Amino acid sequence: MEMKQPMMKNREDQNQDKEEEPQENGRLVAGSSADKGQKGSSGPGQVSNGYPSTSPQSPRDGAGTGTERVSGPTNFRMLIVQQTSLDPPRETWSKKMDFLLSVIGYAVDLGNVWRFPYICYQNGGGAFLLPYLLMAVFGGVPLFYMELALGQFHRNGCISIWKYVCPIFKGIGFAICIIALYIAFYYNTIMAWALYYLLSSFHSPLPWTMCNNAWNTANCTRYLSTDLNVSWTNASISPAEEFYTRQVLQVHLSPGLHQLGAVSWQLALCLLFIFTIVYFSIWKGVKTSGKVVWVTATFPYLVLLILLVRGATLPGAWRGVVFYLQPNWETLLSTTVWIDAAAQIFFSLGPGFGVLLAFASYNPFHNNCYKDALVTSSVNCLTSFMSGFVIFTVLGYMAEMRQQGVETVAKDAGPSLLFIIYAEAIANMPAATFFAIIFFLMIIMLGLDSTFAGLEGVITAMLDEFPHLLTRRREWFVLGLVCVCYLGALSTLTYGGAFVVKLFEEYATGPAVITVVFLEVIAVSWFYGTTRFCNDVQLMLGFSPGLFWRVCWVAICPCFLLFIIGSFLAFPPEVRLFDYLYPFWTTVLGYCIGVSSFICVPSYMVYHLLTTKGTFKQ
Repeated sequence: MEMKQPMMKNREDQNQDKEEEPQENGRLVAGSSADKGQKGSSGPGQVSNGYPSTSPQSPRDGAGTGTERVSGPTNFRMLIVQQTSLDPPRETWSKKMDFLLSVIGYAVDLGNVWRFPYICYQNGGGAFLLPYLLMAVFGGVPLFYMELALGQFHRNGCISIWKYVCPIFKGIGFAICIIALYIAFYYNTIMAWALYYLLSSFHSPLPWTMCNNAWNTANCTRYLSTDLNVSWTNASISPAEEFYTRQVLQVHLSPGLHQLGAVSWQLALCLLFIFTIVYFSIWKGVKTSGKVVWVTATFPYLVLLILLVRGATLPGAWRGVVFYLQPNWETLLSTTVWIDAAAQIFFSLGPGFGVLLAFASYNPFHNNCYKDALVTSSVNCLTSFMSGFVIFTVLGYMAEMRQQGVETVAKDAGPSLLFIIYAEAIANMPAATFFAIIFFLMIIMLGLDSTFAGLEGVITAMLDEFPHLLTRRREWFVLGLVCVCYLGALSTLTYGGAFVVKLFEEYATGPAVITVVFLEVIAVSWFYGTTRFCNDVQLMLGFSPGLFWRVCWVAICPCFLLFIIGSFLAFPPEVRLFDYLYPFWTTVLGYCIGVSSFICVPSYMVYHLLTTKGTFKQ
């Protein structure tokens, strides 16, 4: 990138001899004083590559106006001519709210509902909010802001953007796309489970309230609020748990990852329906997905509000709220609490998945992405906090009904918290069918938003990297991508599919994406340069990021990410699901899957050094 400015000066010299020869960006600079006006850094009225900052689009889009400008104290003239490229103009959002809802829908996902409340009470209740907010302010939000600004200025996906930032790091883009595929392999399966529950919710009574079904065992204990003569023991298994494990997952038919069993045809059909919705929502681009999110991003908030009001009126709800928020300040001395806070805010906001780059690239060039970053990240954190009340009012009710402690009822984390504990609580409410339908509809829509965003990140990256091959064939490319994701998800639809989902969740995405984002921050802050990046932001927004943001990007964010990476390596998680403890060979397999995406980064570096002319320093 150090050669970028001298190369552009040479182009301008050549343009003096070839007045009519169009440049790649469609602008010509005439007059010998143009060379004098070209500097290594951007002036207040110029983009770093010589474009006027009043351009309505990105400097690289080059929508010419056919007028002359007088710029700077040297009074040289800039002749702006019509762009001669035959490429169609870049798609943009129909409305600003389309973009905001898409980003909010992407950031607010299933993890906000099941992971944050569990992590919060496990790490000191209200005391956990302190490290969570600190990690958000100094780590999560700066990364979120950086990606939005980077994508909006360069207007490219996560692969082709690196030719403008630092070409040797282009492997980061390919790694992000592979990670997005891995996520699509397992994340949509959870929505298939929710769809199965949604369809089952139309049965009366709800099938997870009875113990006389074919899948139930002798330990099944039907324990509703009206069954006062039934006692709950440690050996008791709720009908909701048996419905989830023995009917939906059928995990009892698989001994483990070494023998997954057959594919469940019911789940296969549910997943096919989910991917059909995904395809017809994103096949035309942000023009269609931007409209769909008006429903999928807003409906969950309506449901959360309804469930919050209903949960607050249940007996014992106060026990759950106290358990959720009662601070245990001693936990702040534990390293684990800070690790969990850092990991939670990172995966909640979601930088590094290529989505923010893609979404921001469809914004107008002068859109205030700084304000967008603050608004959407605040909405995300507040949603997580509110979800805790929705979950723990119900857990307090369950504890009151079973005459147990809240910590005993809340022992399940992850999907089990939704599909077992919450599903059972809903079955005890009046109008159980109604609450079950809207709850599982909410789960599906929370997941759909994230899937739209994740696949759009891959689609934008590939279309920008291979525009002449794929731009006019977007619908077919999206169809092929969705088919690949469906085929890749088949292993998660087997009887042991839940074990595969857990393996992907723990190893395939987490460590790899954190490492990729760490390299992304280093490339932007240290190689591209914070000063140059801040100049780019000033050209878009009219003001430069302050000292706080610069320090975060240069030092605090890399340390924040290294802290998470180091903790994962120092304290590898003991992976367990139900009664199955993952053996050592599955850990090796998980690390191999994670490395398979990250290996793109060093591989492309070697390829770039071998194929690019010039010395190593150049």
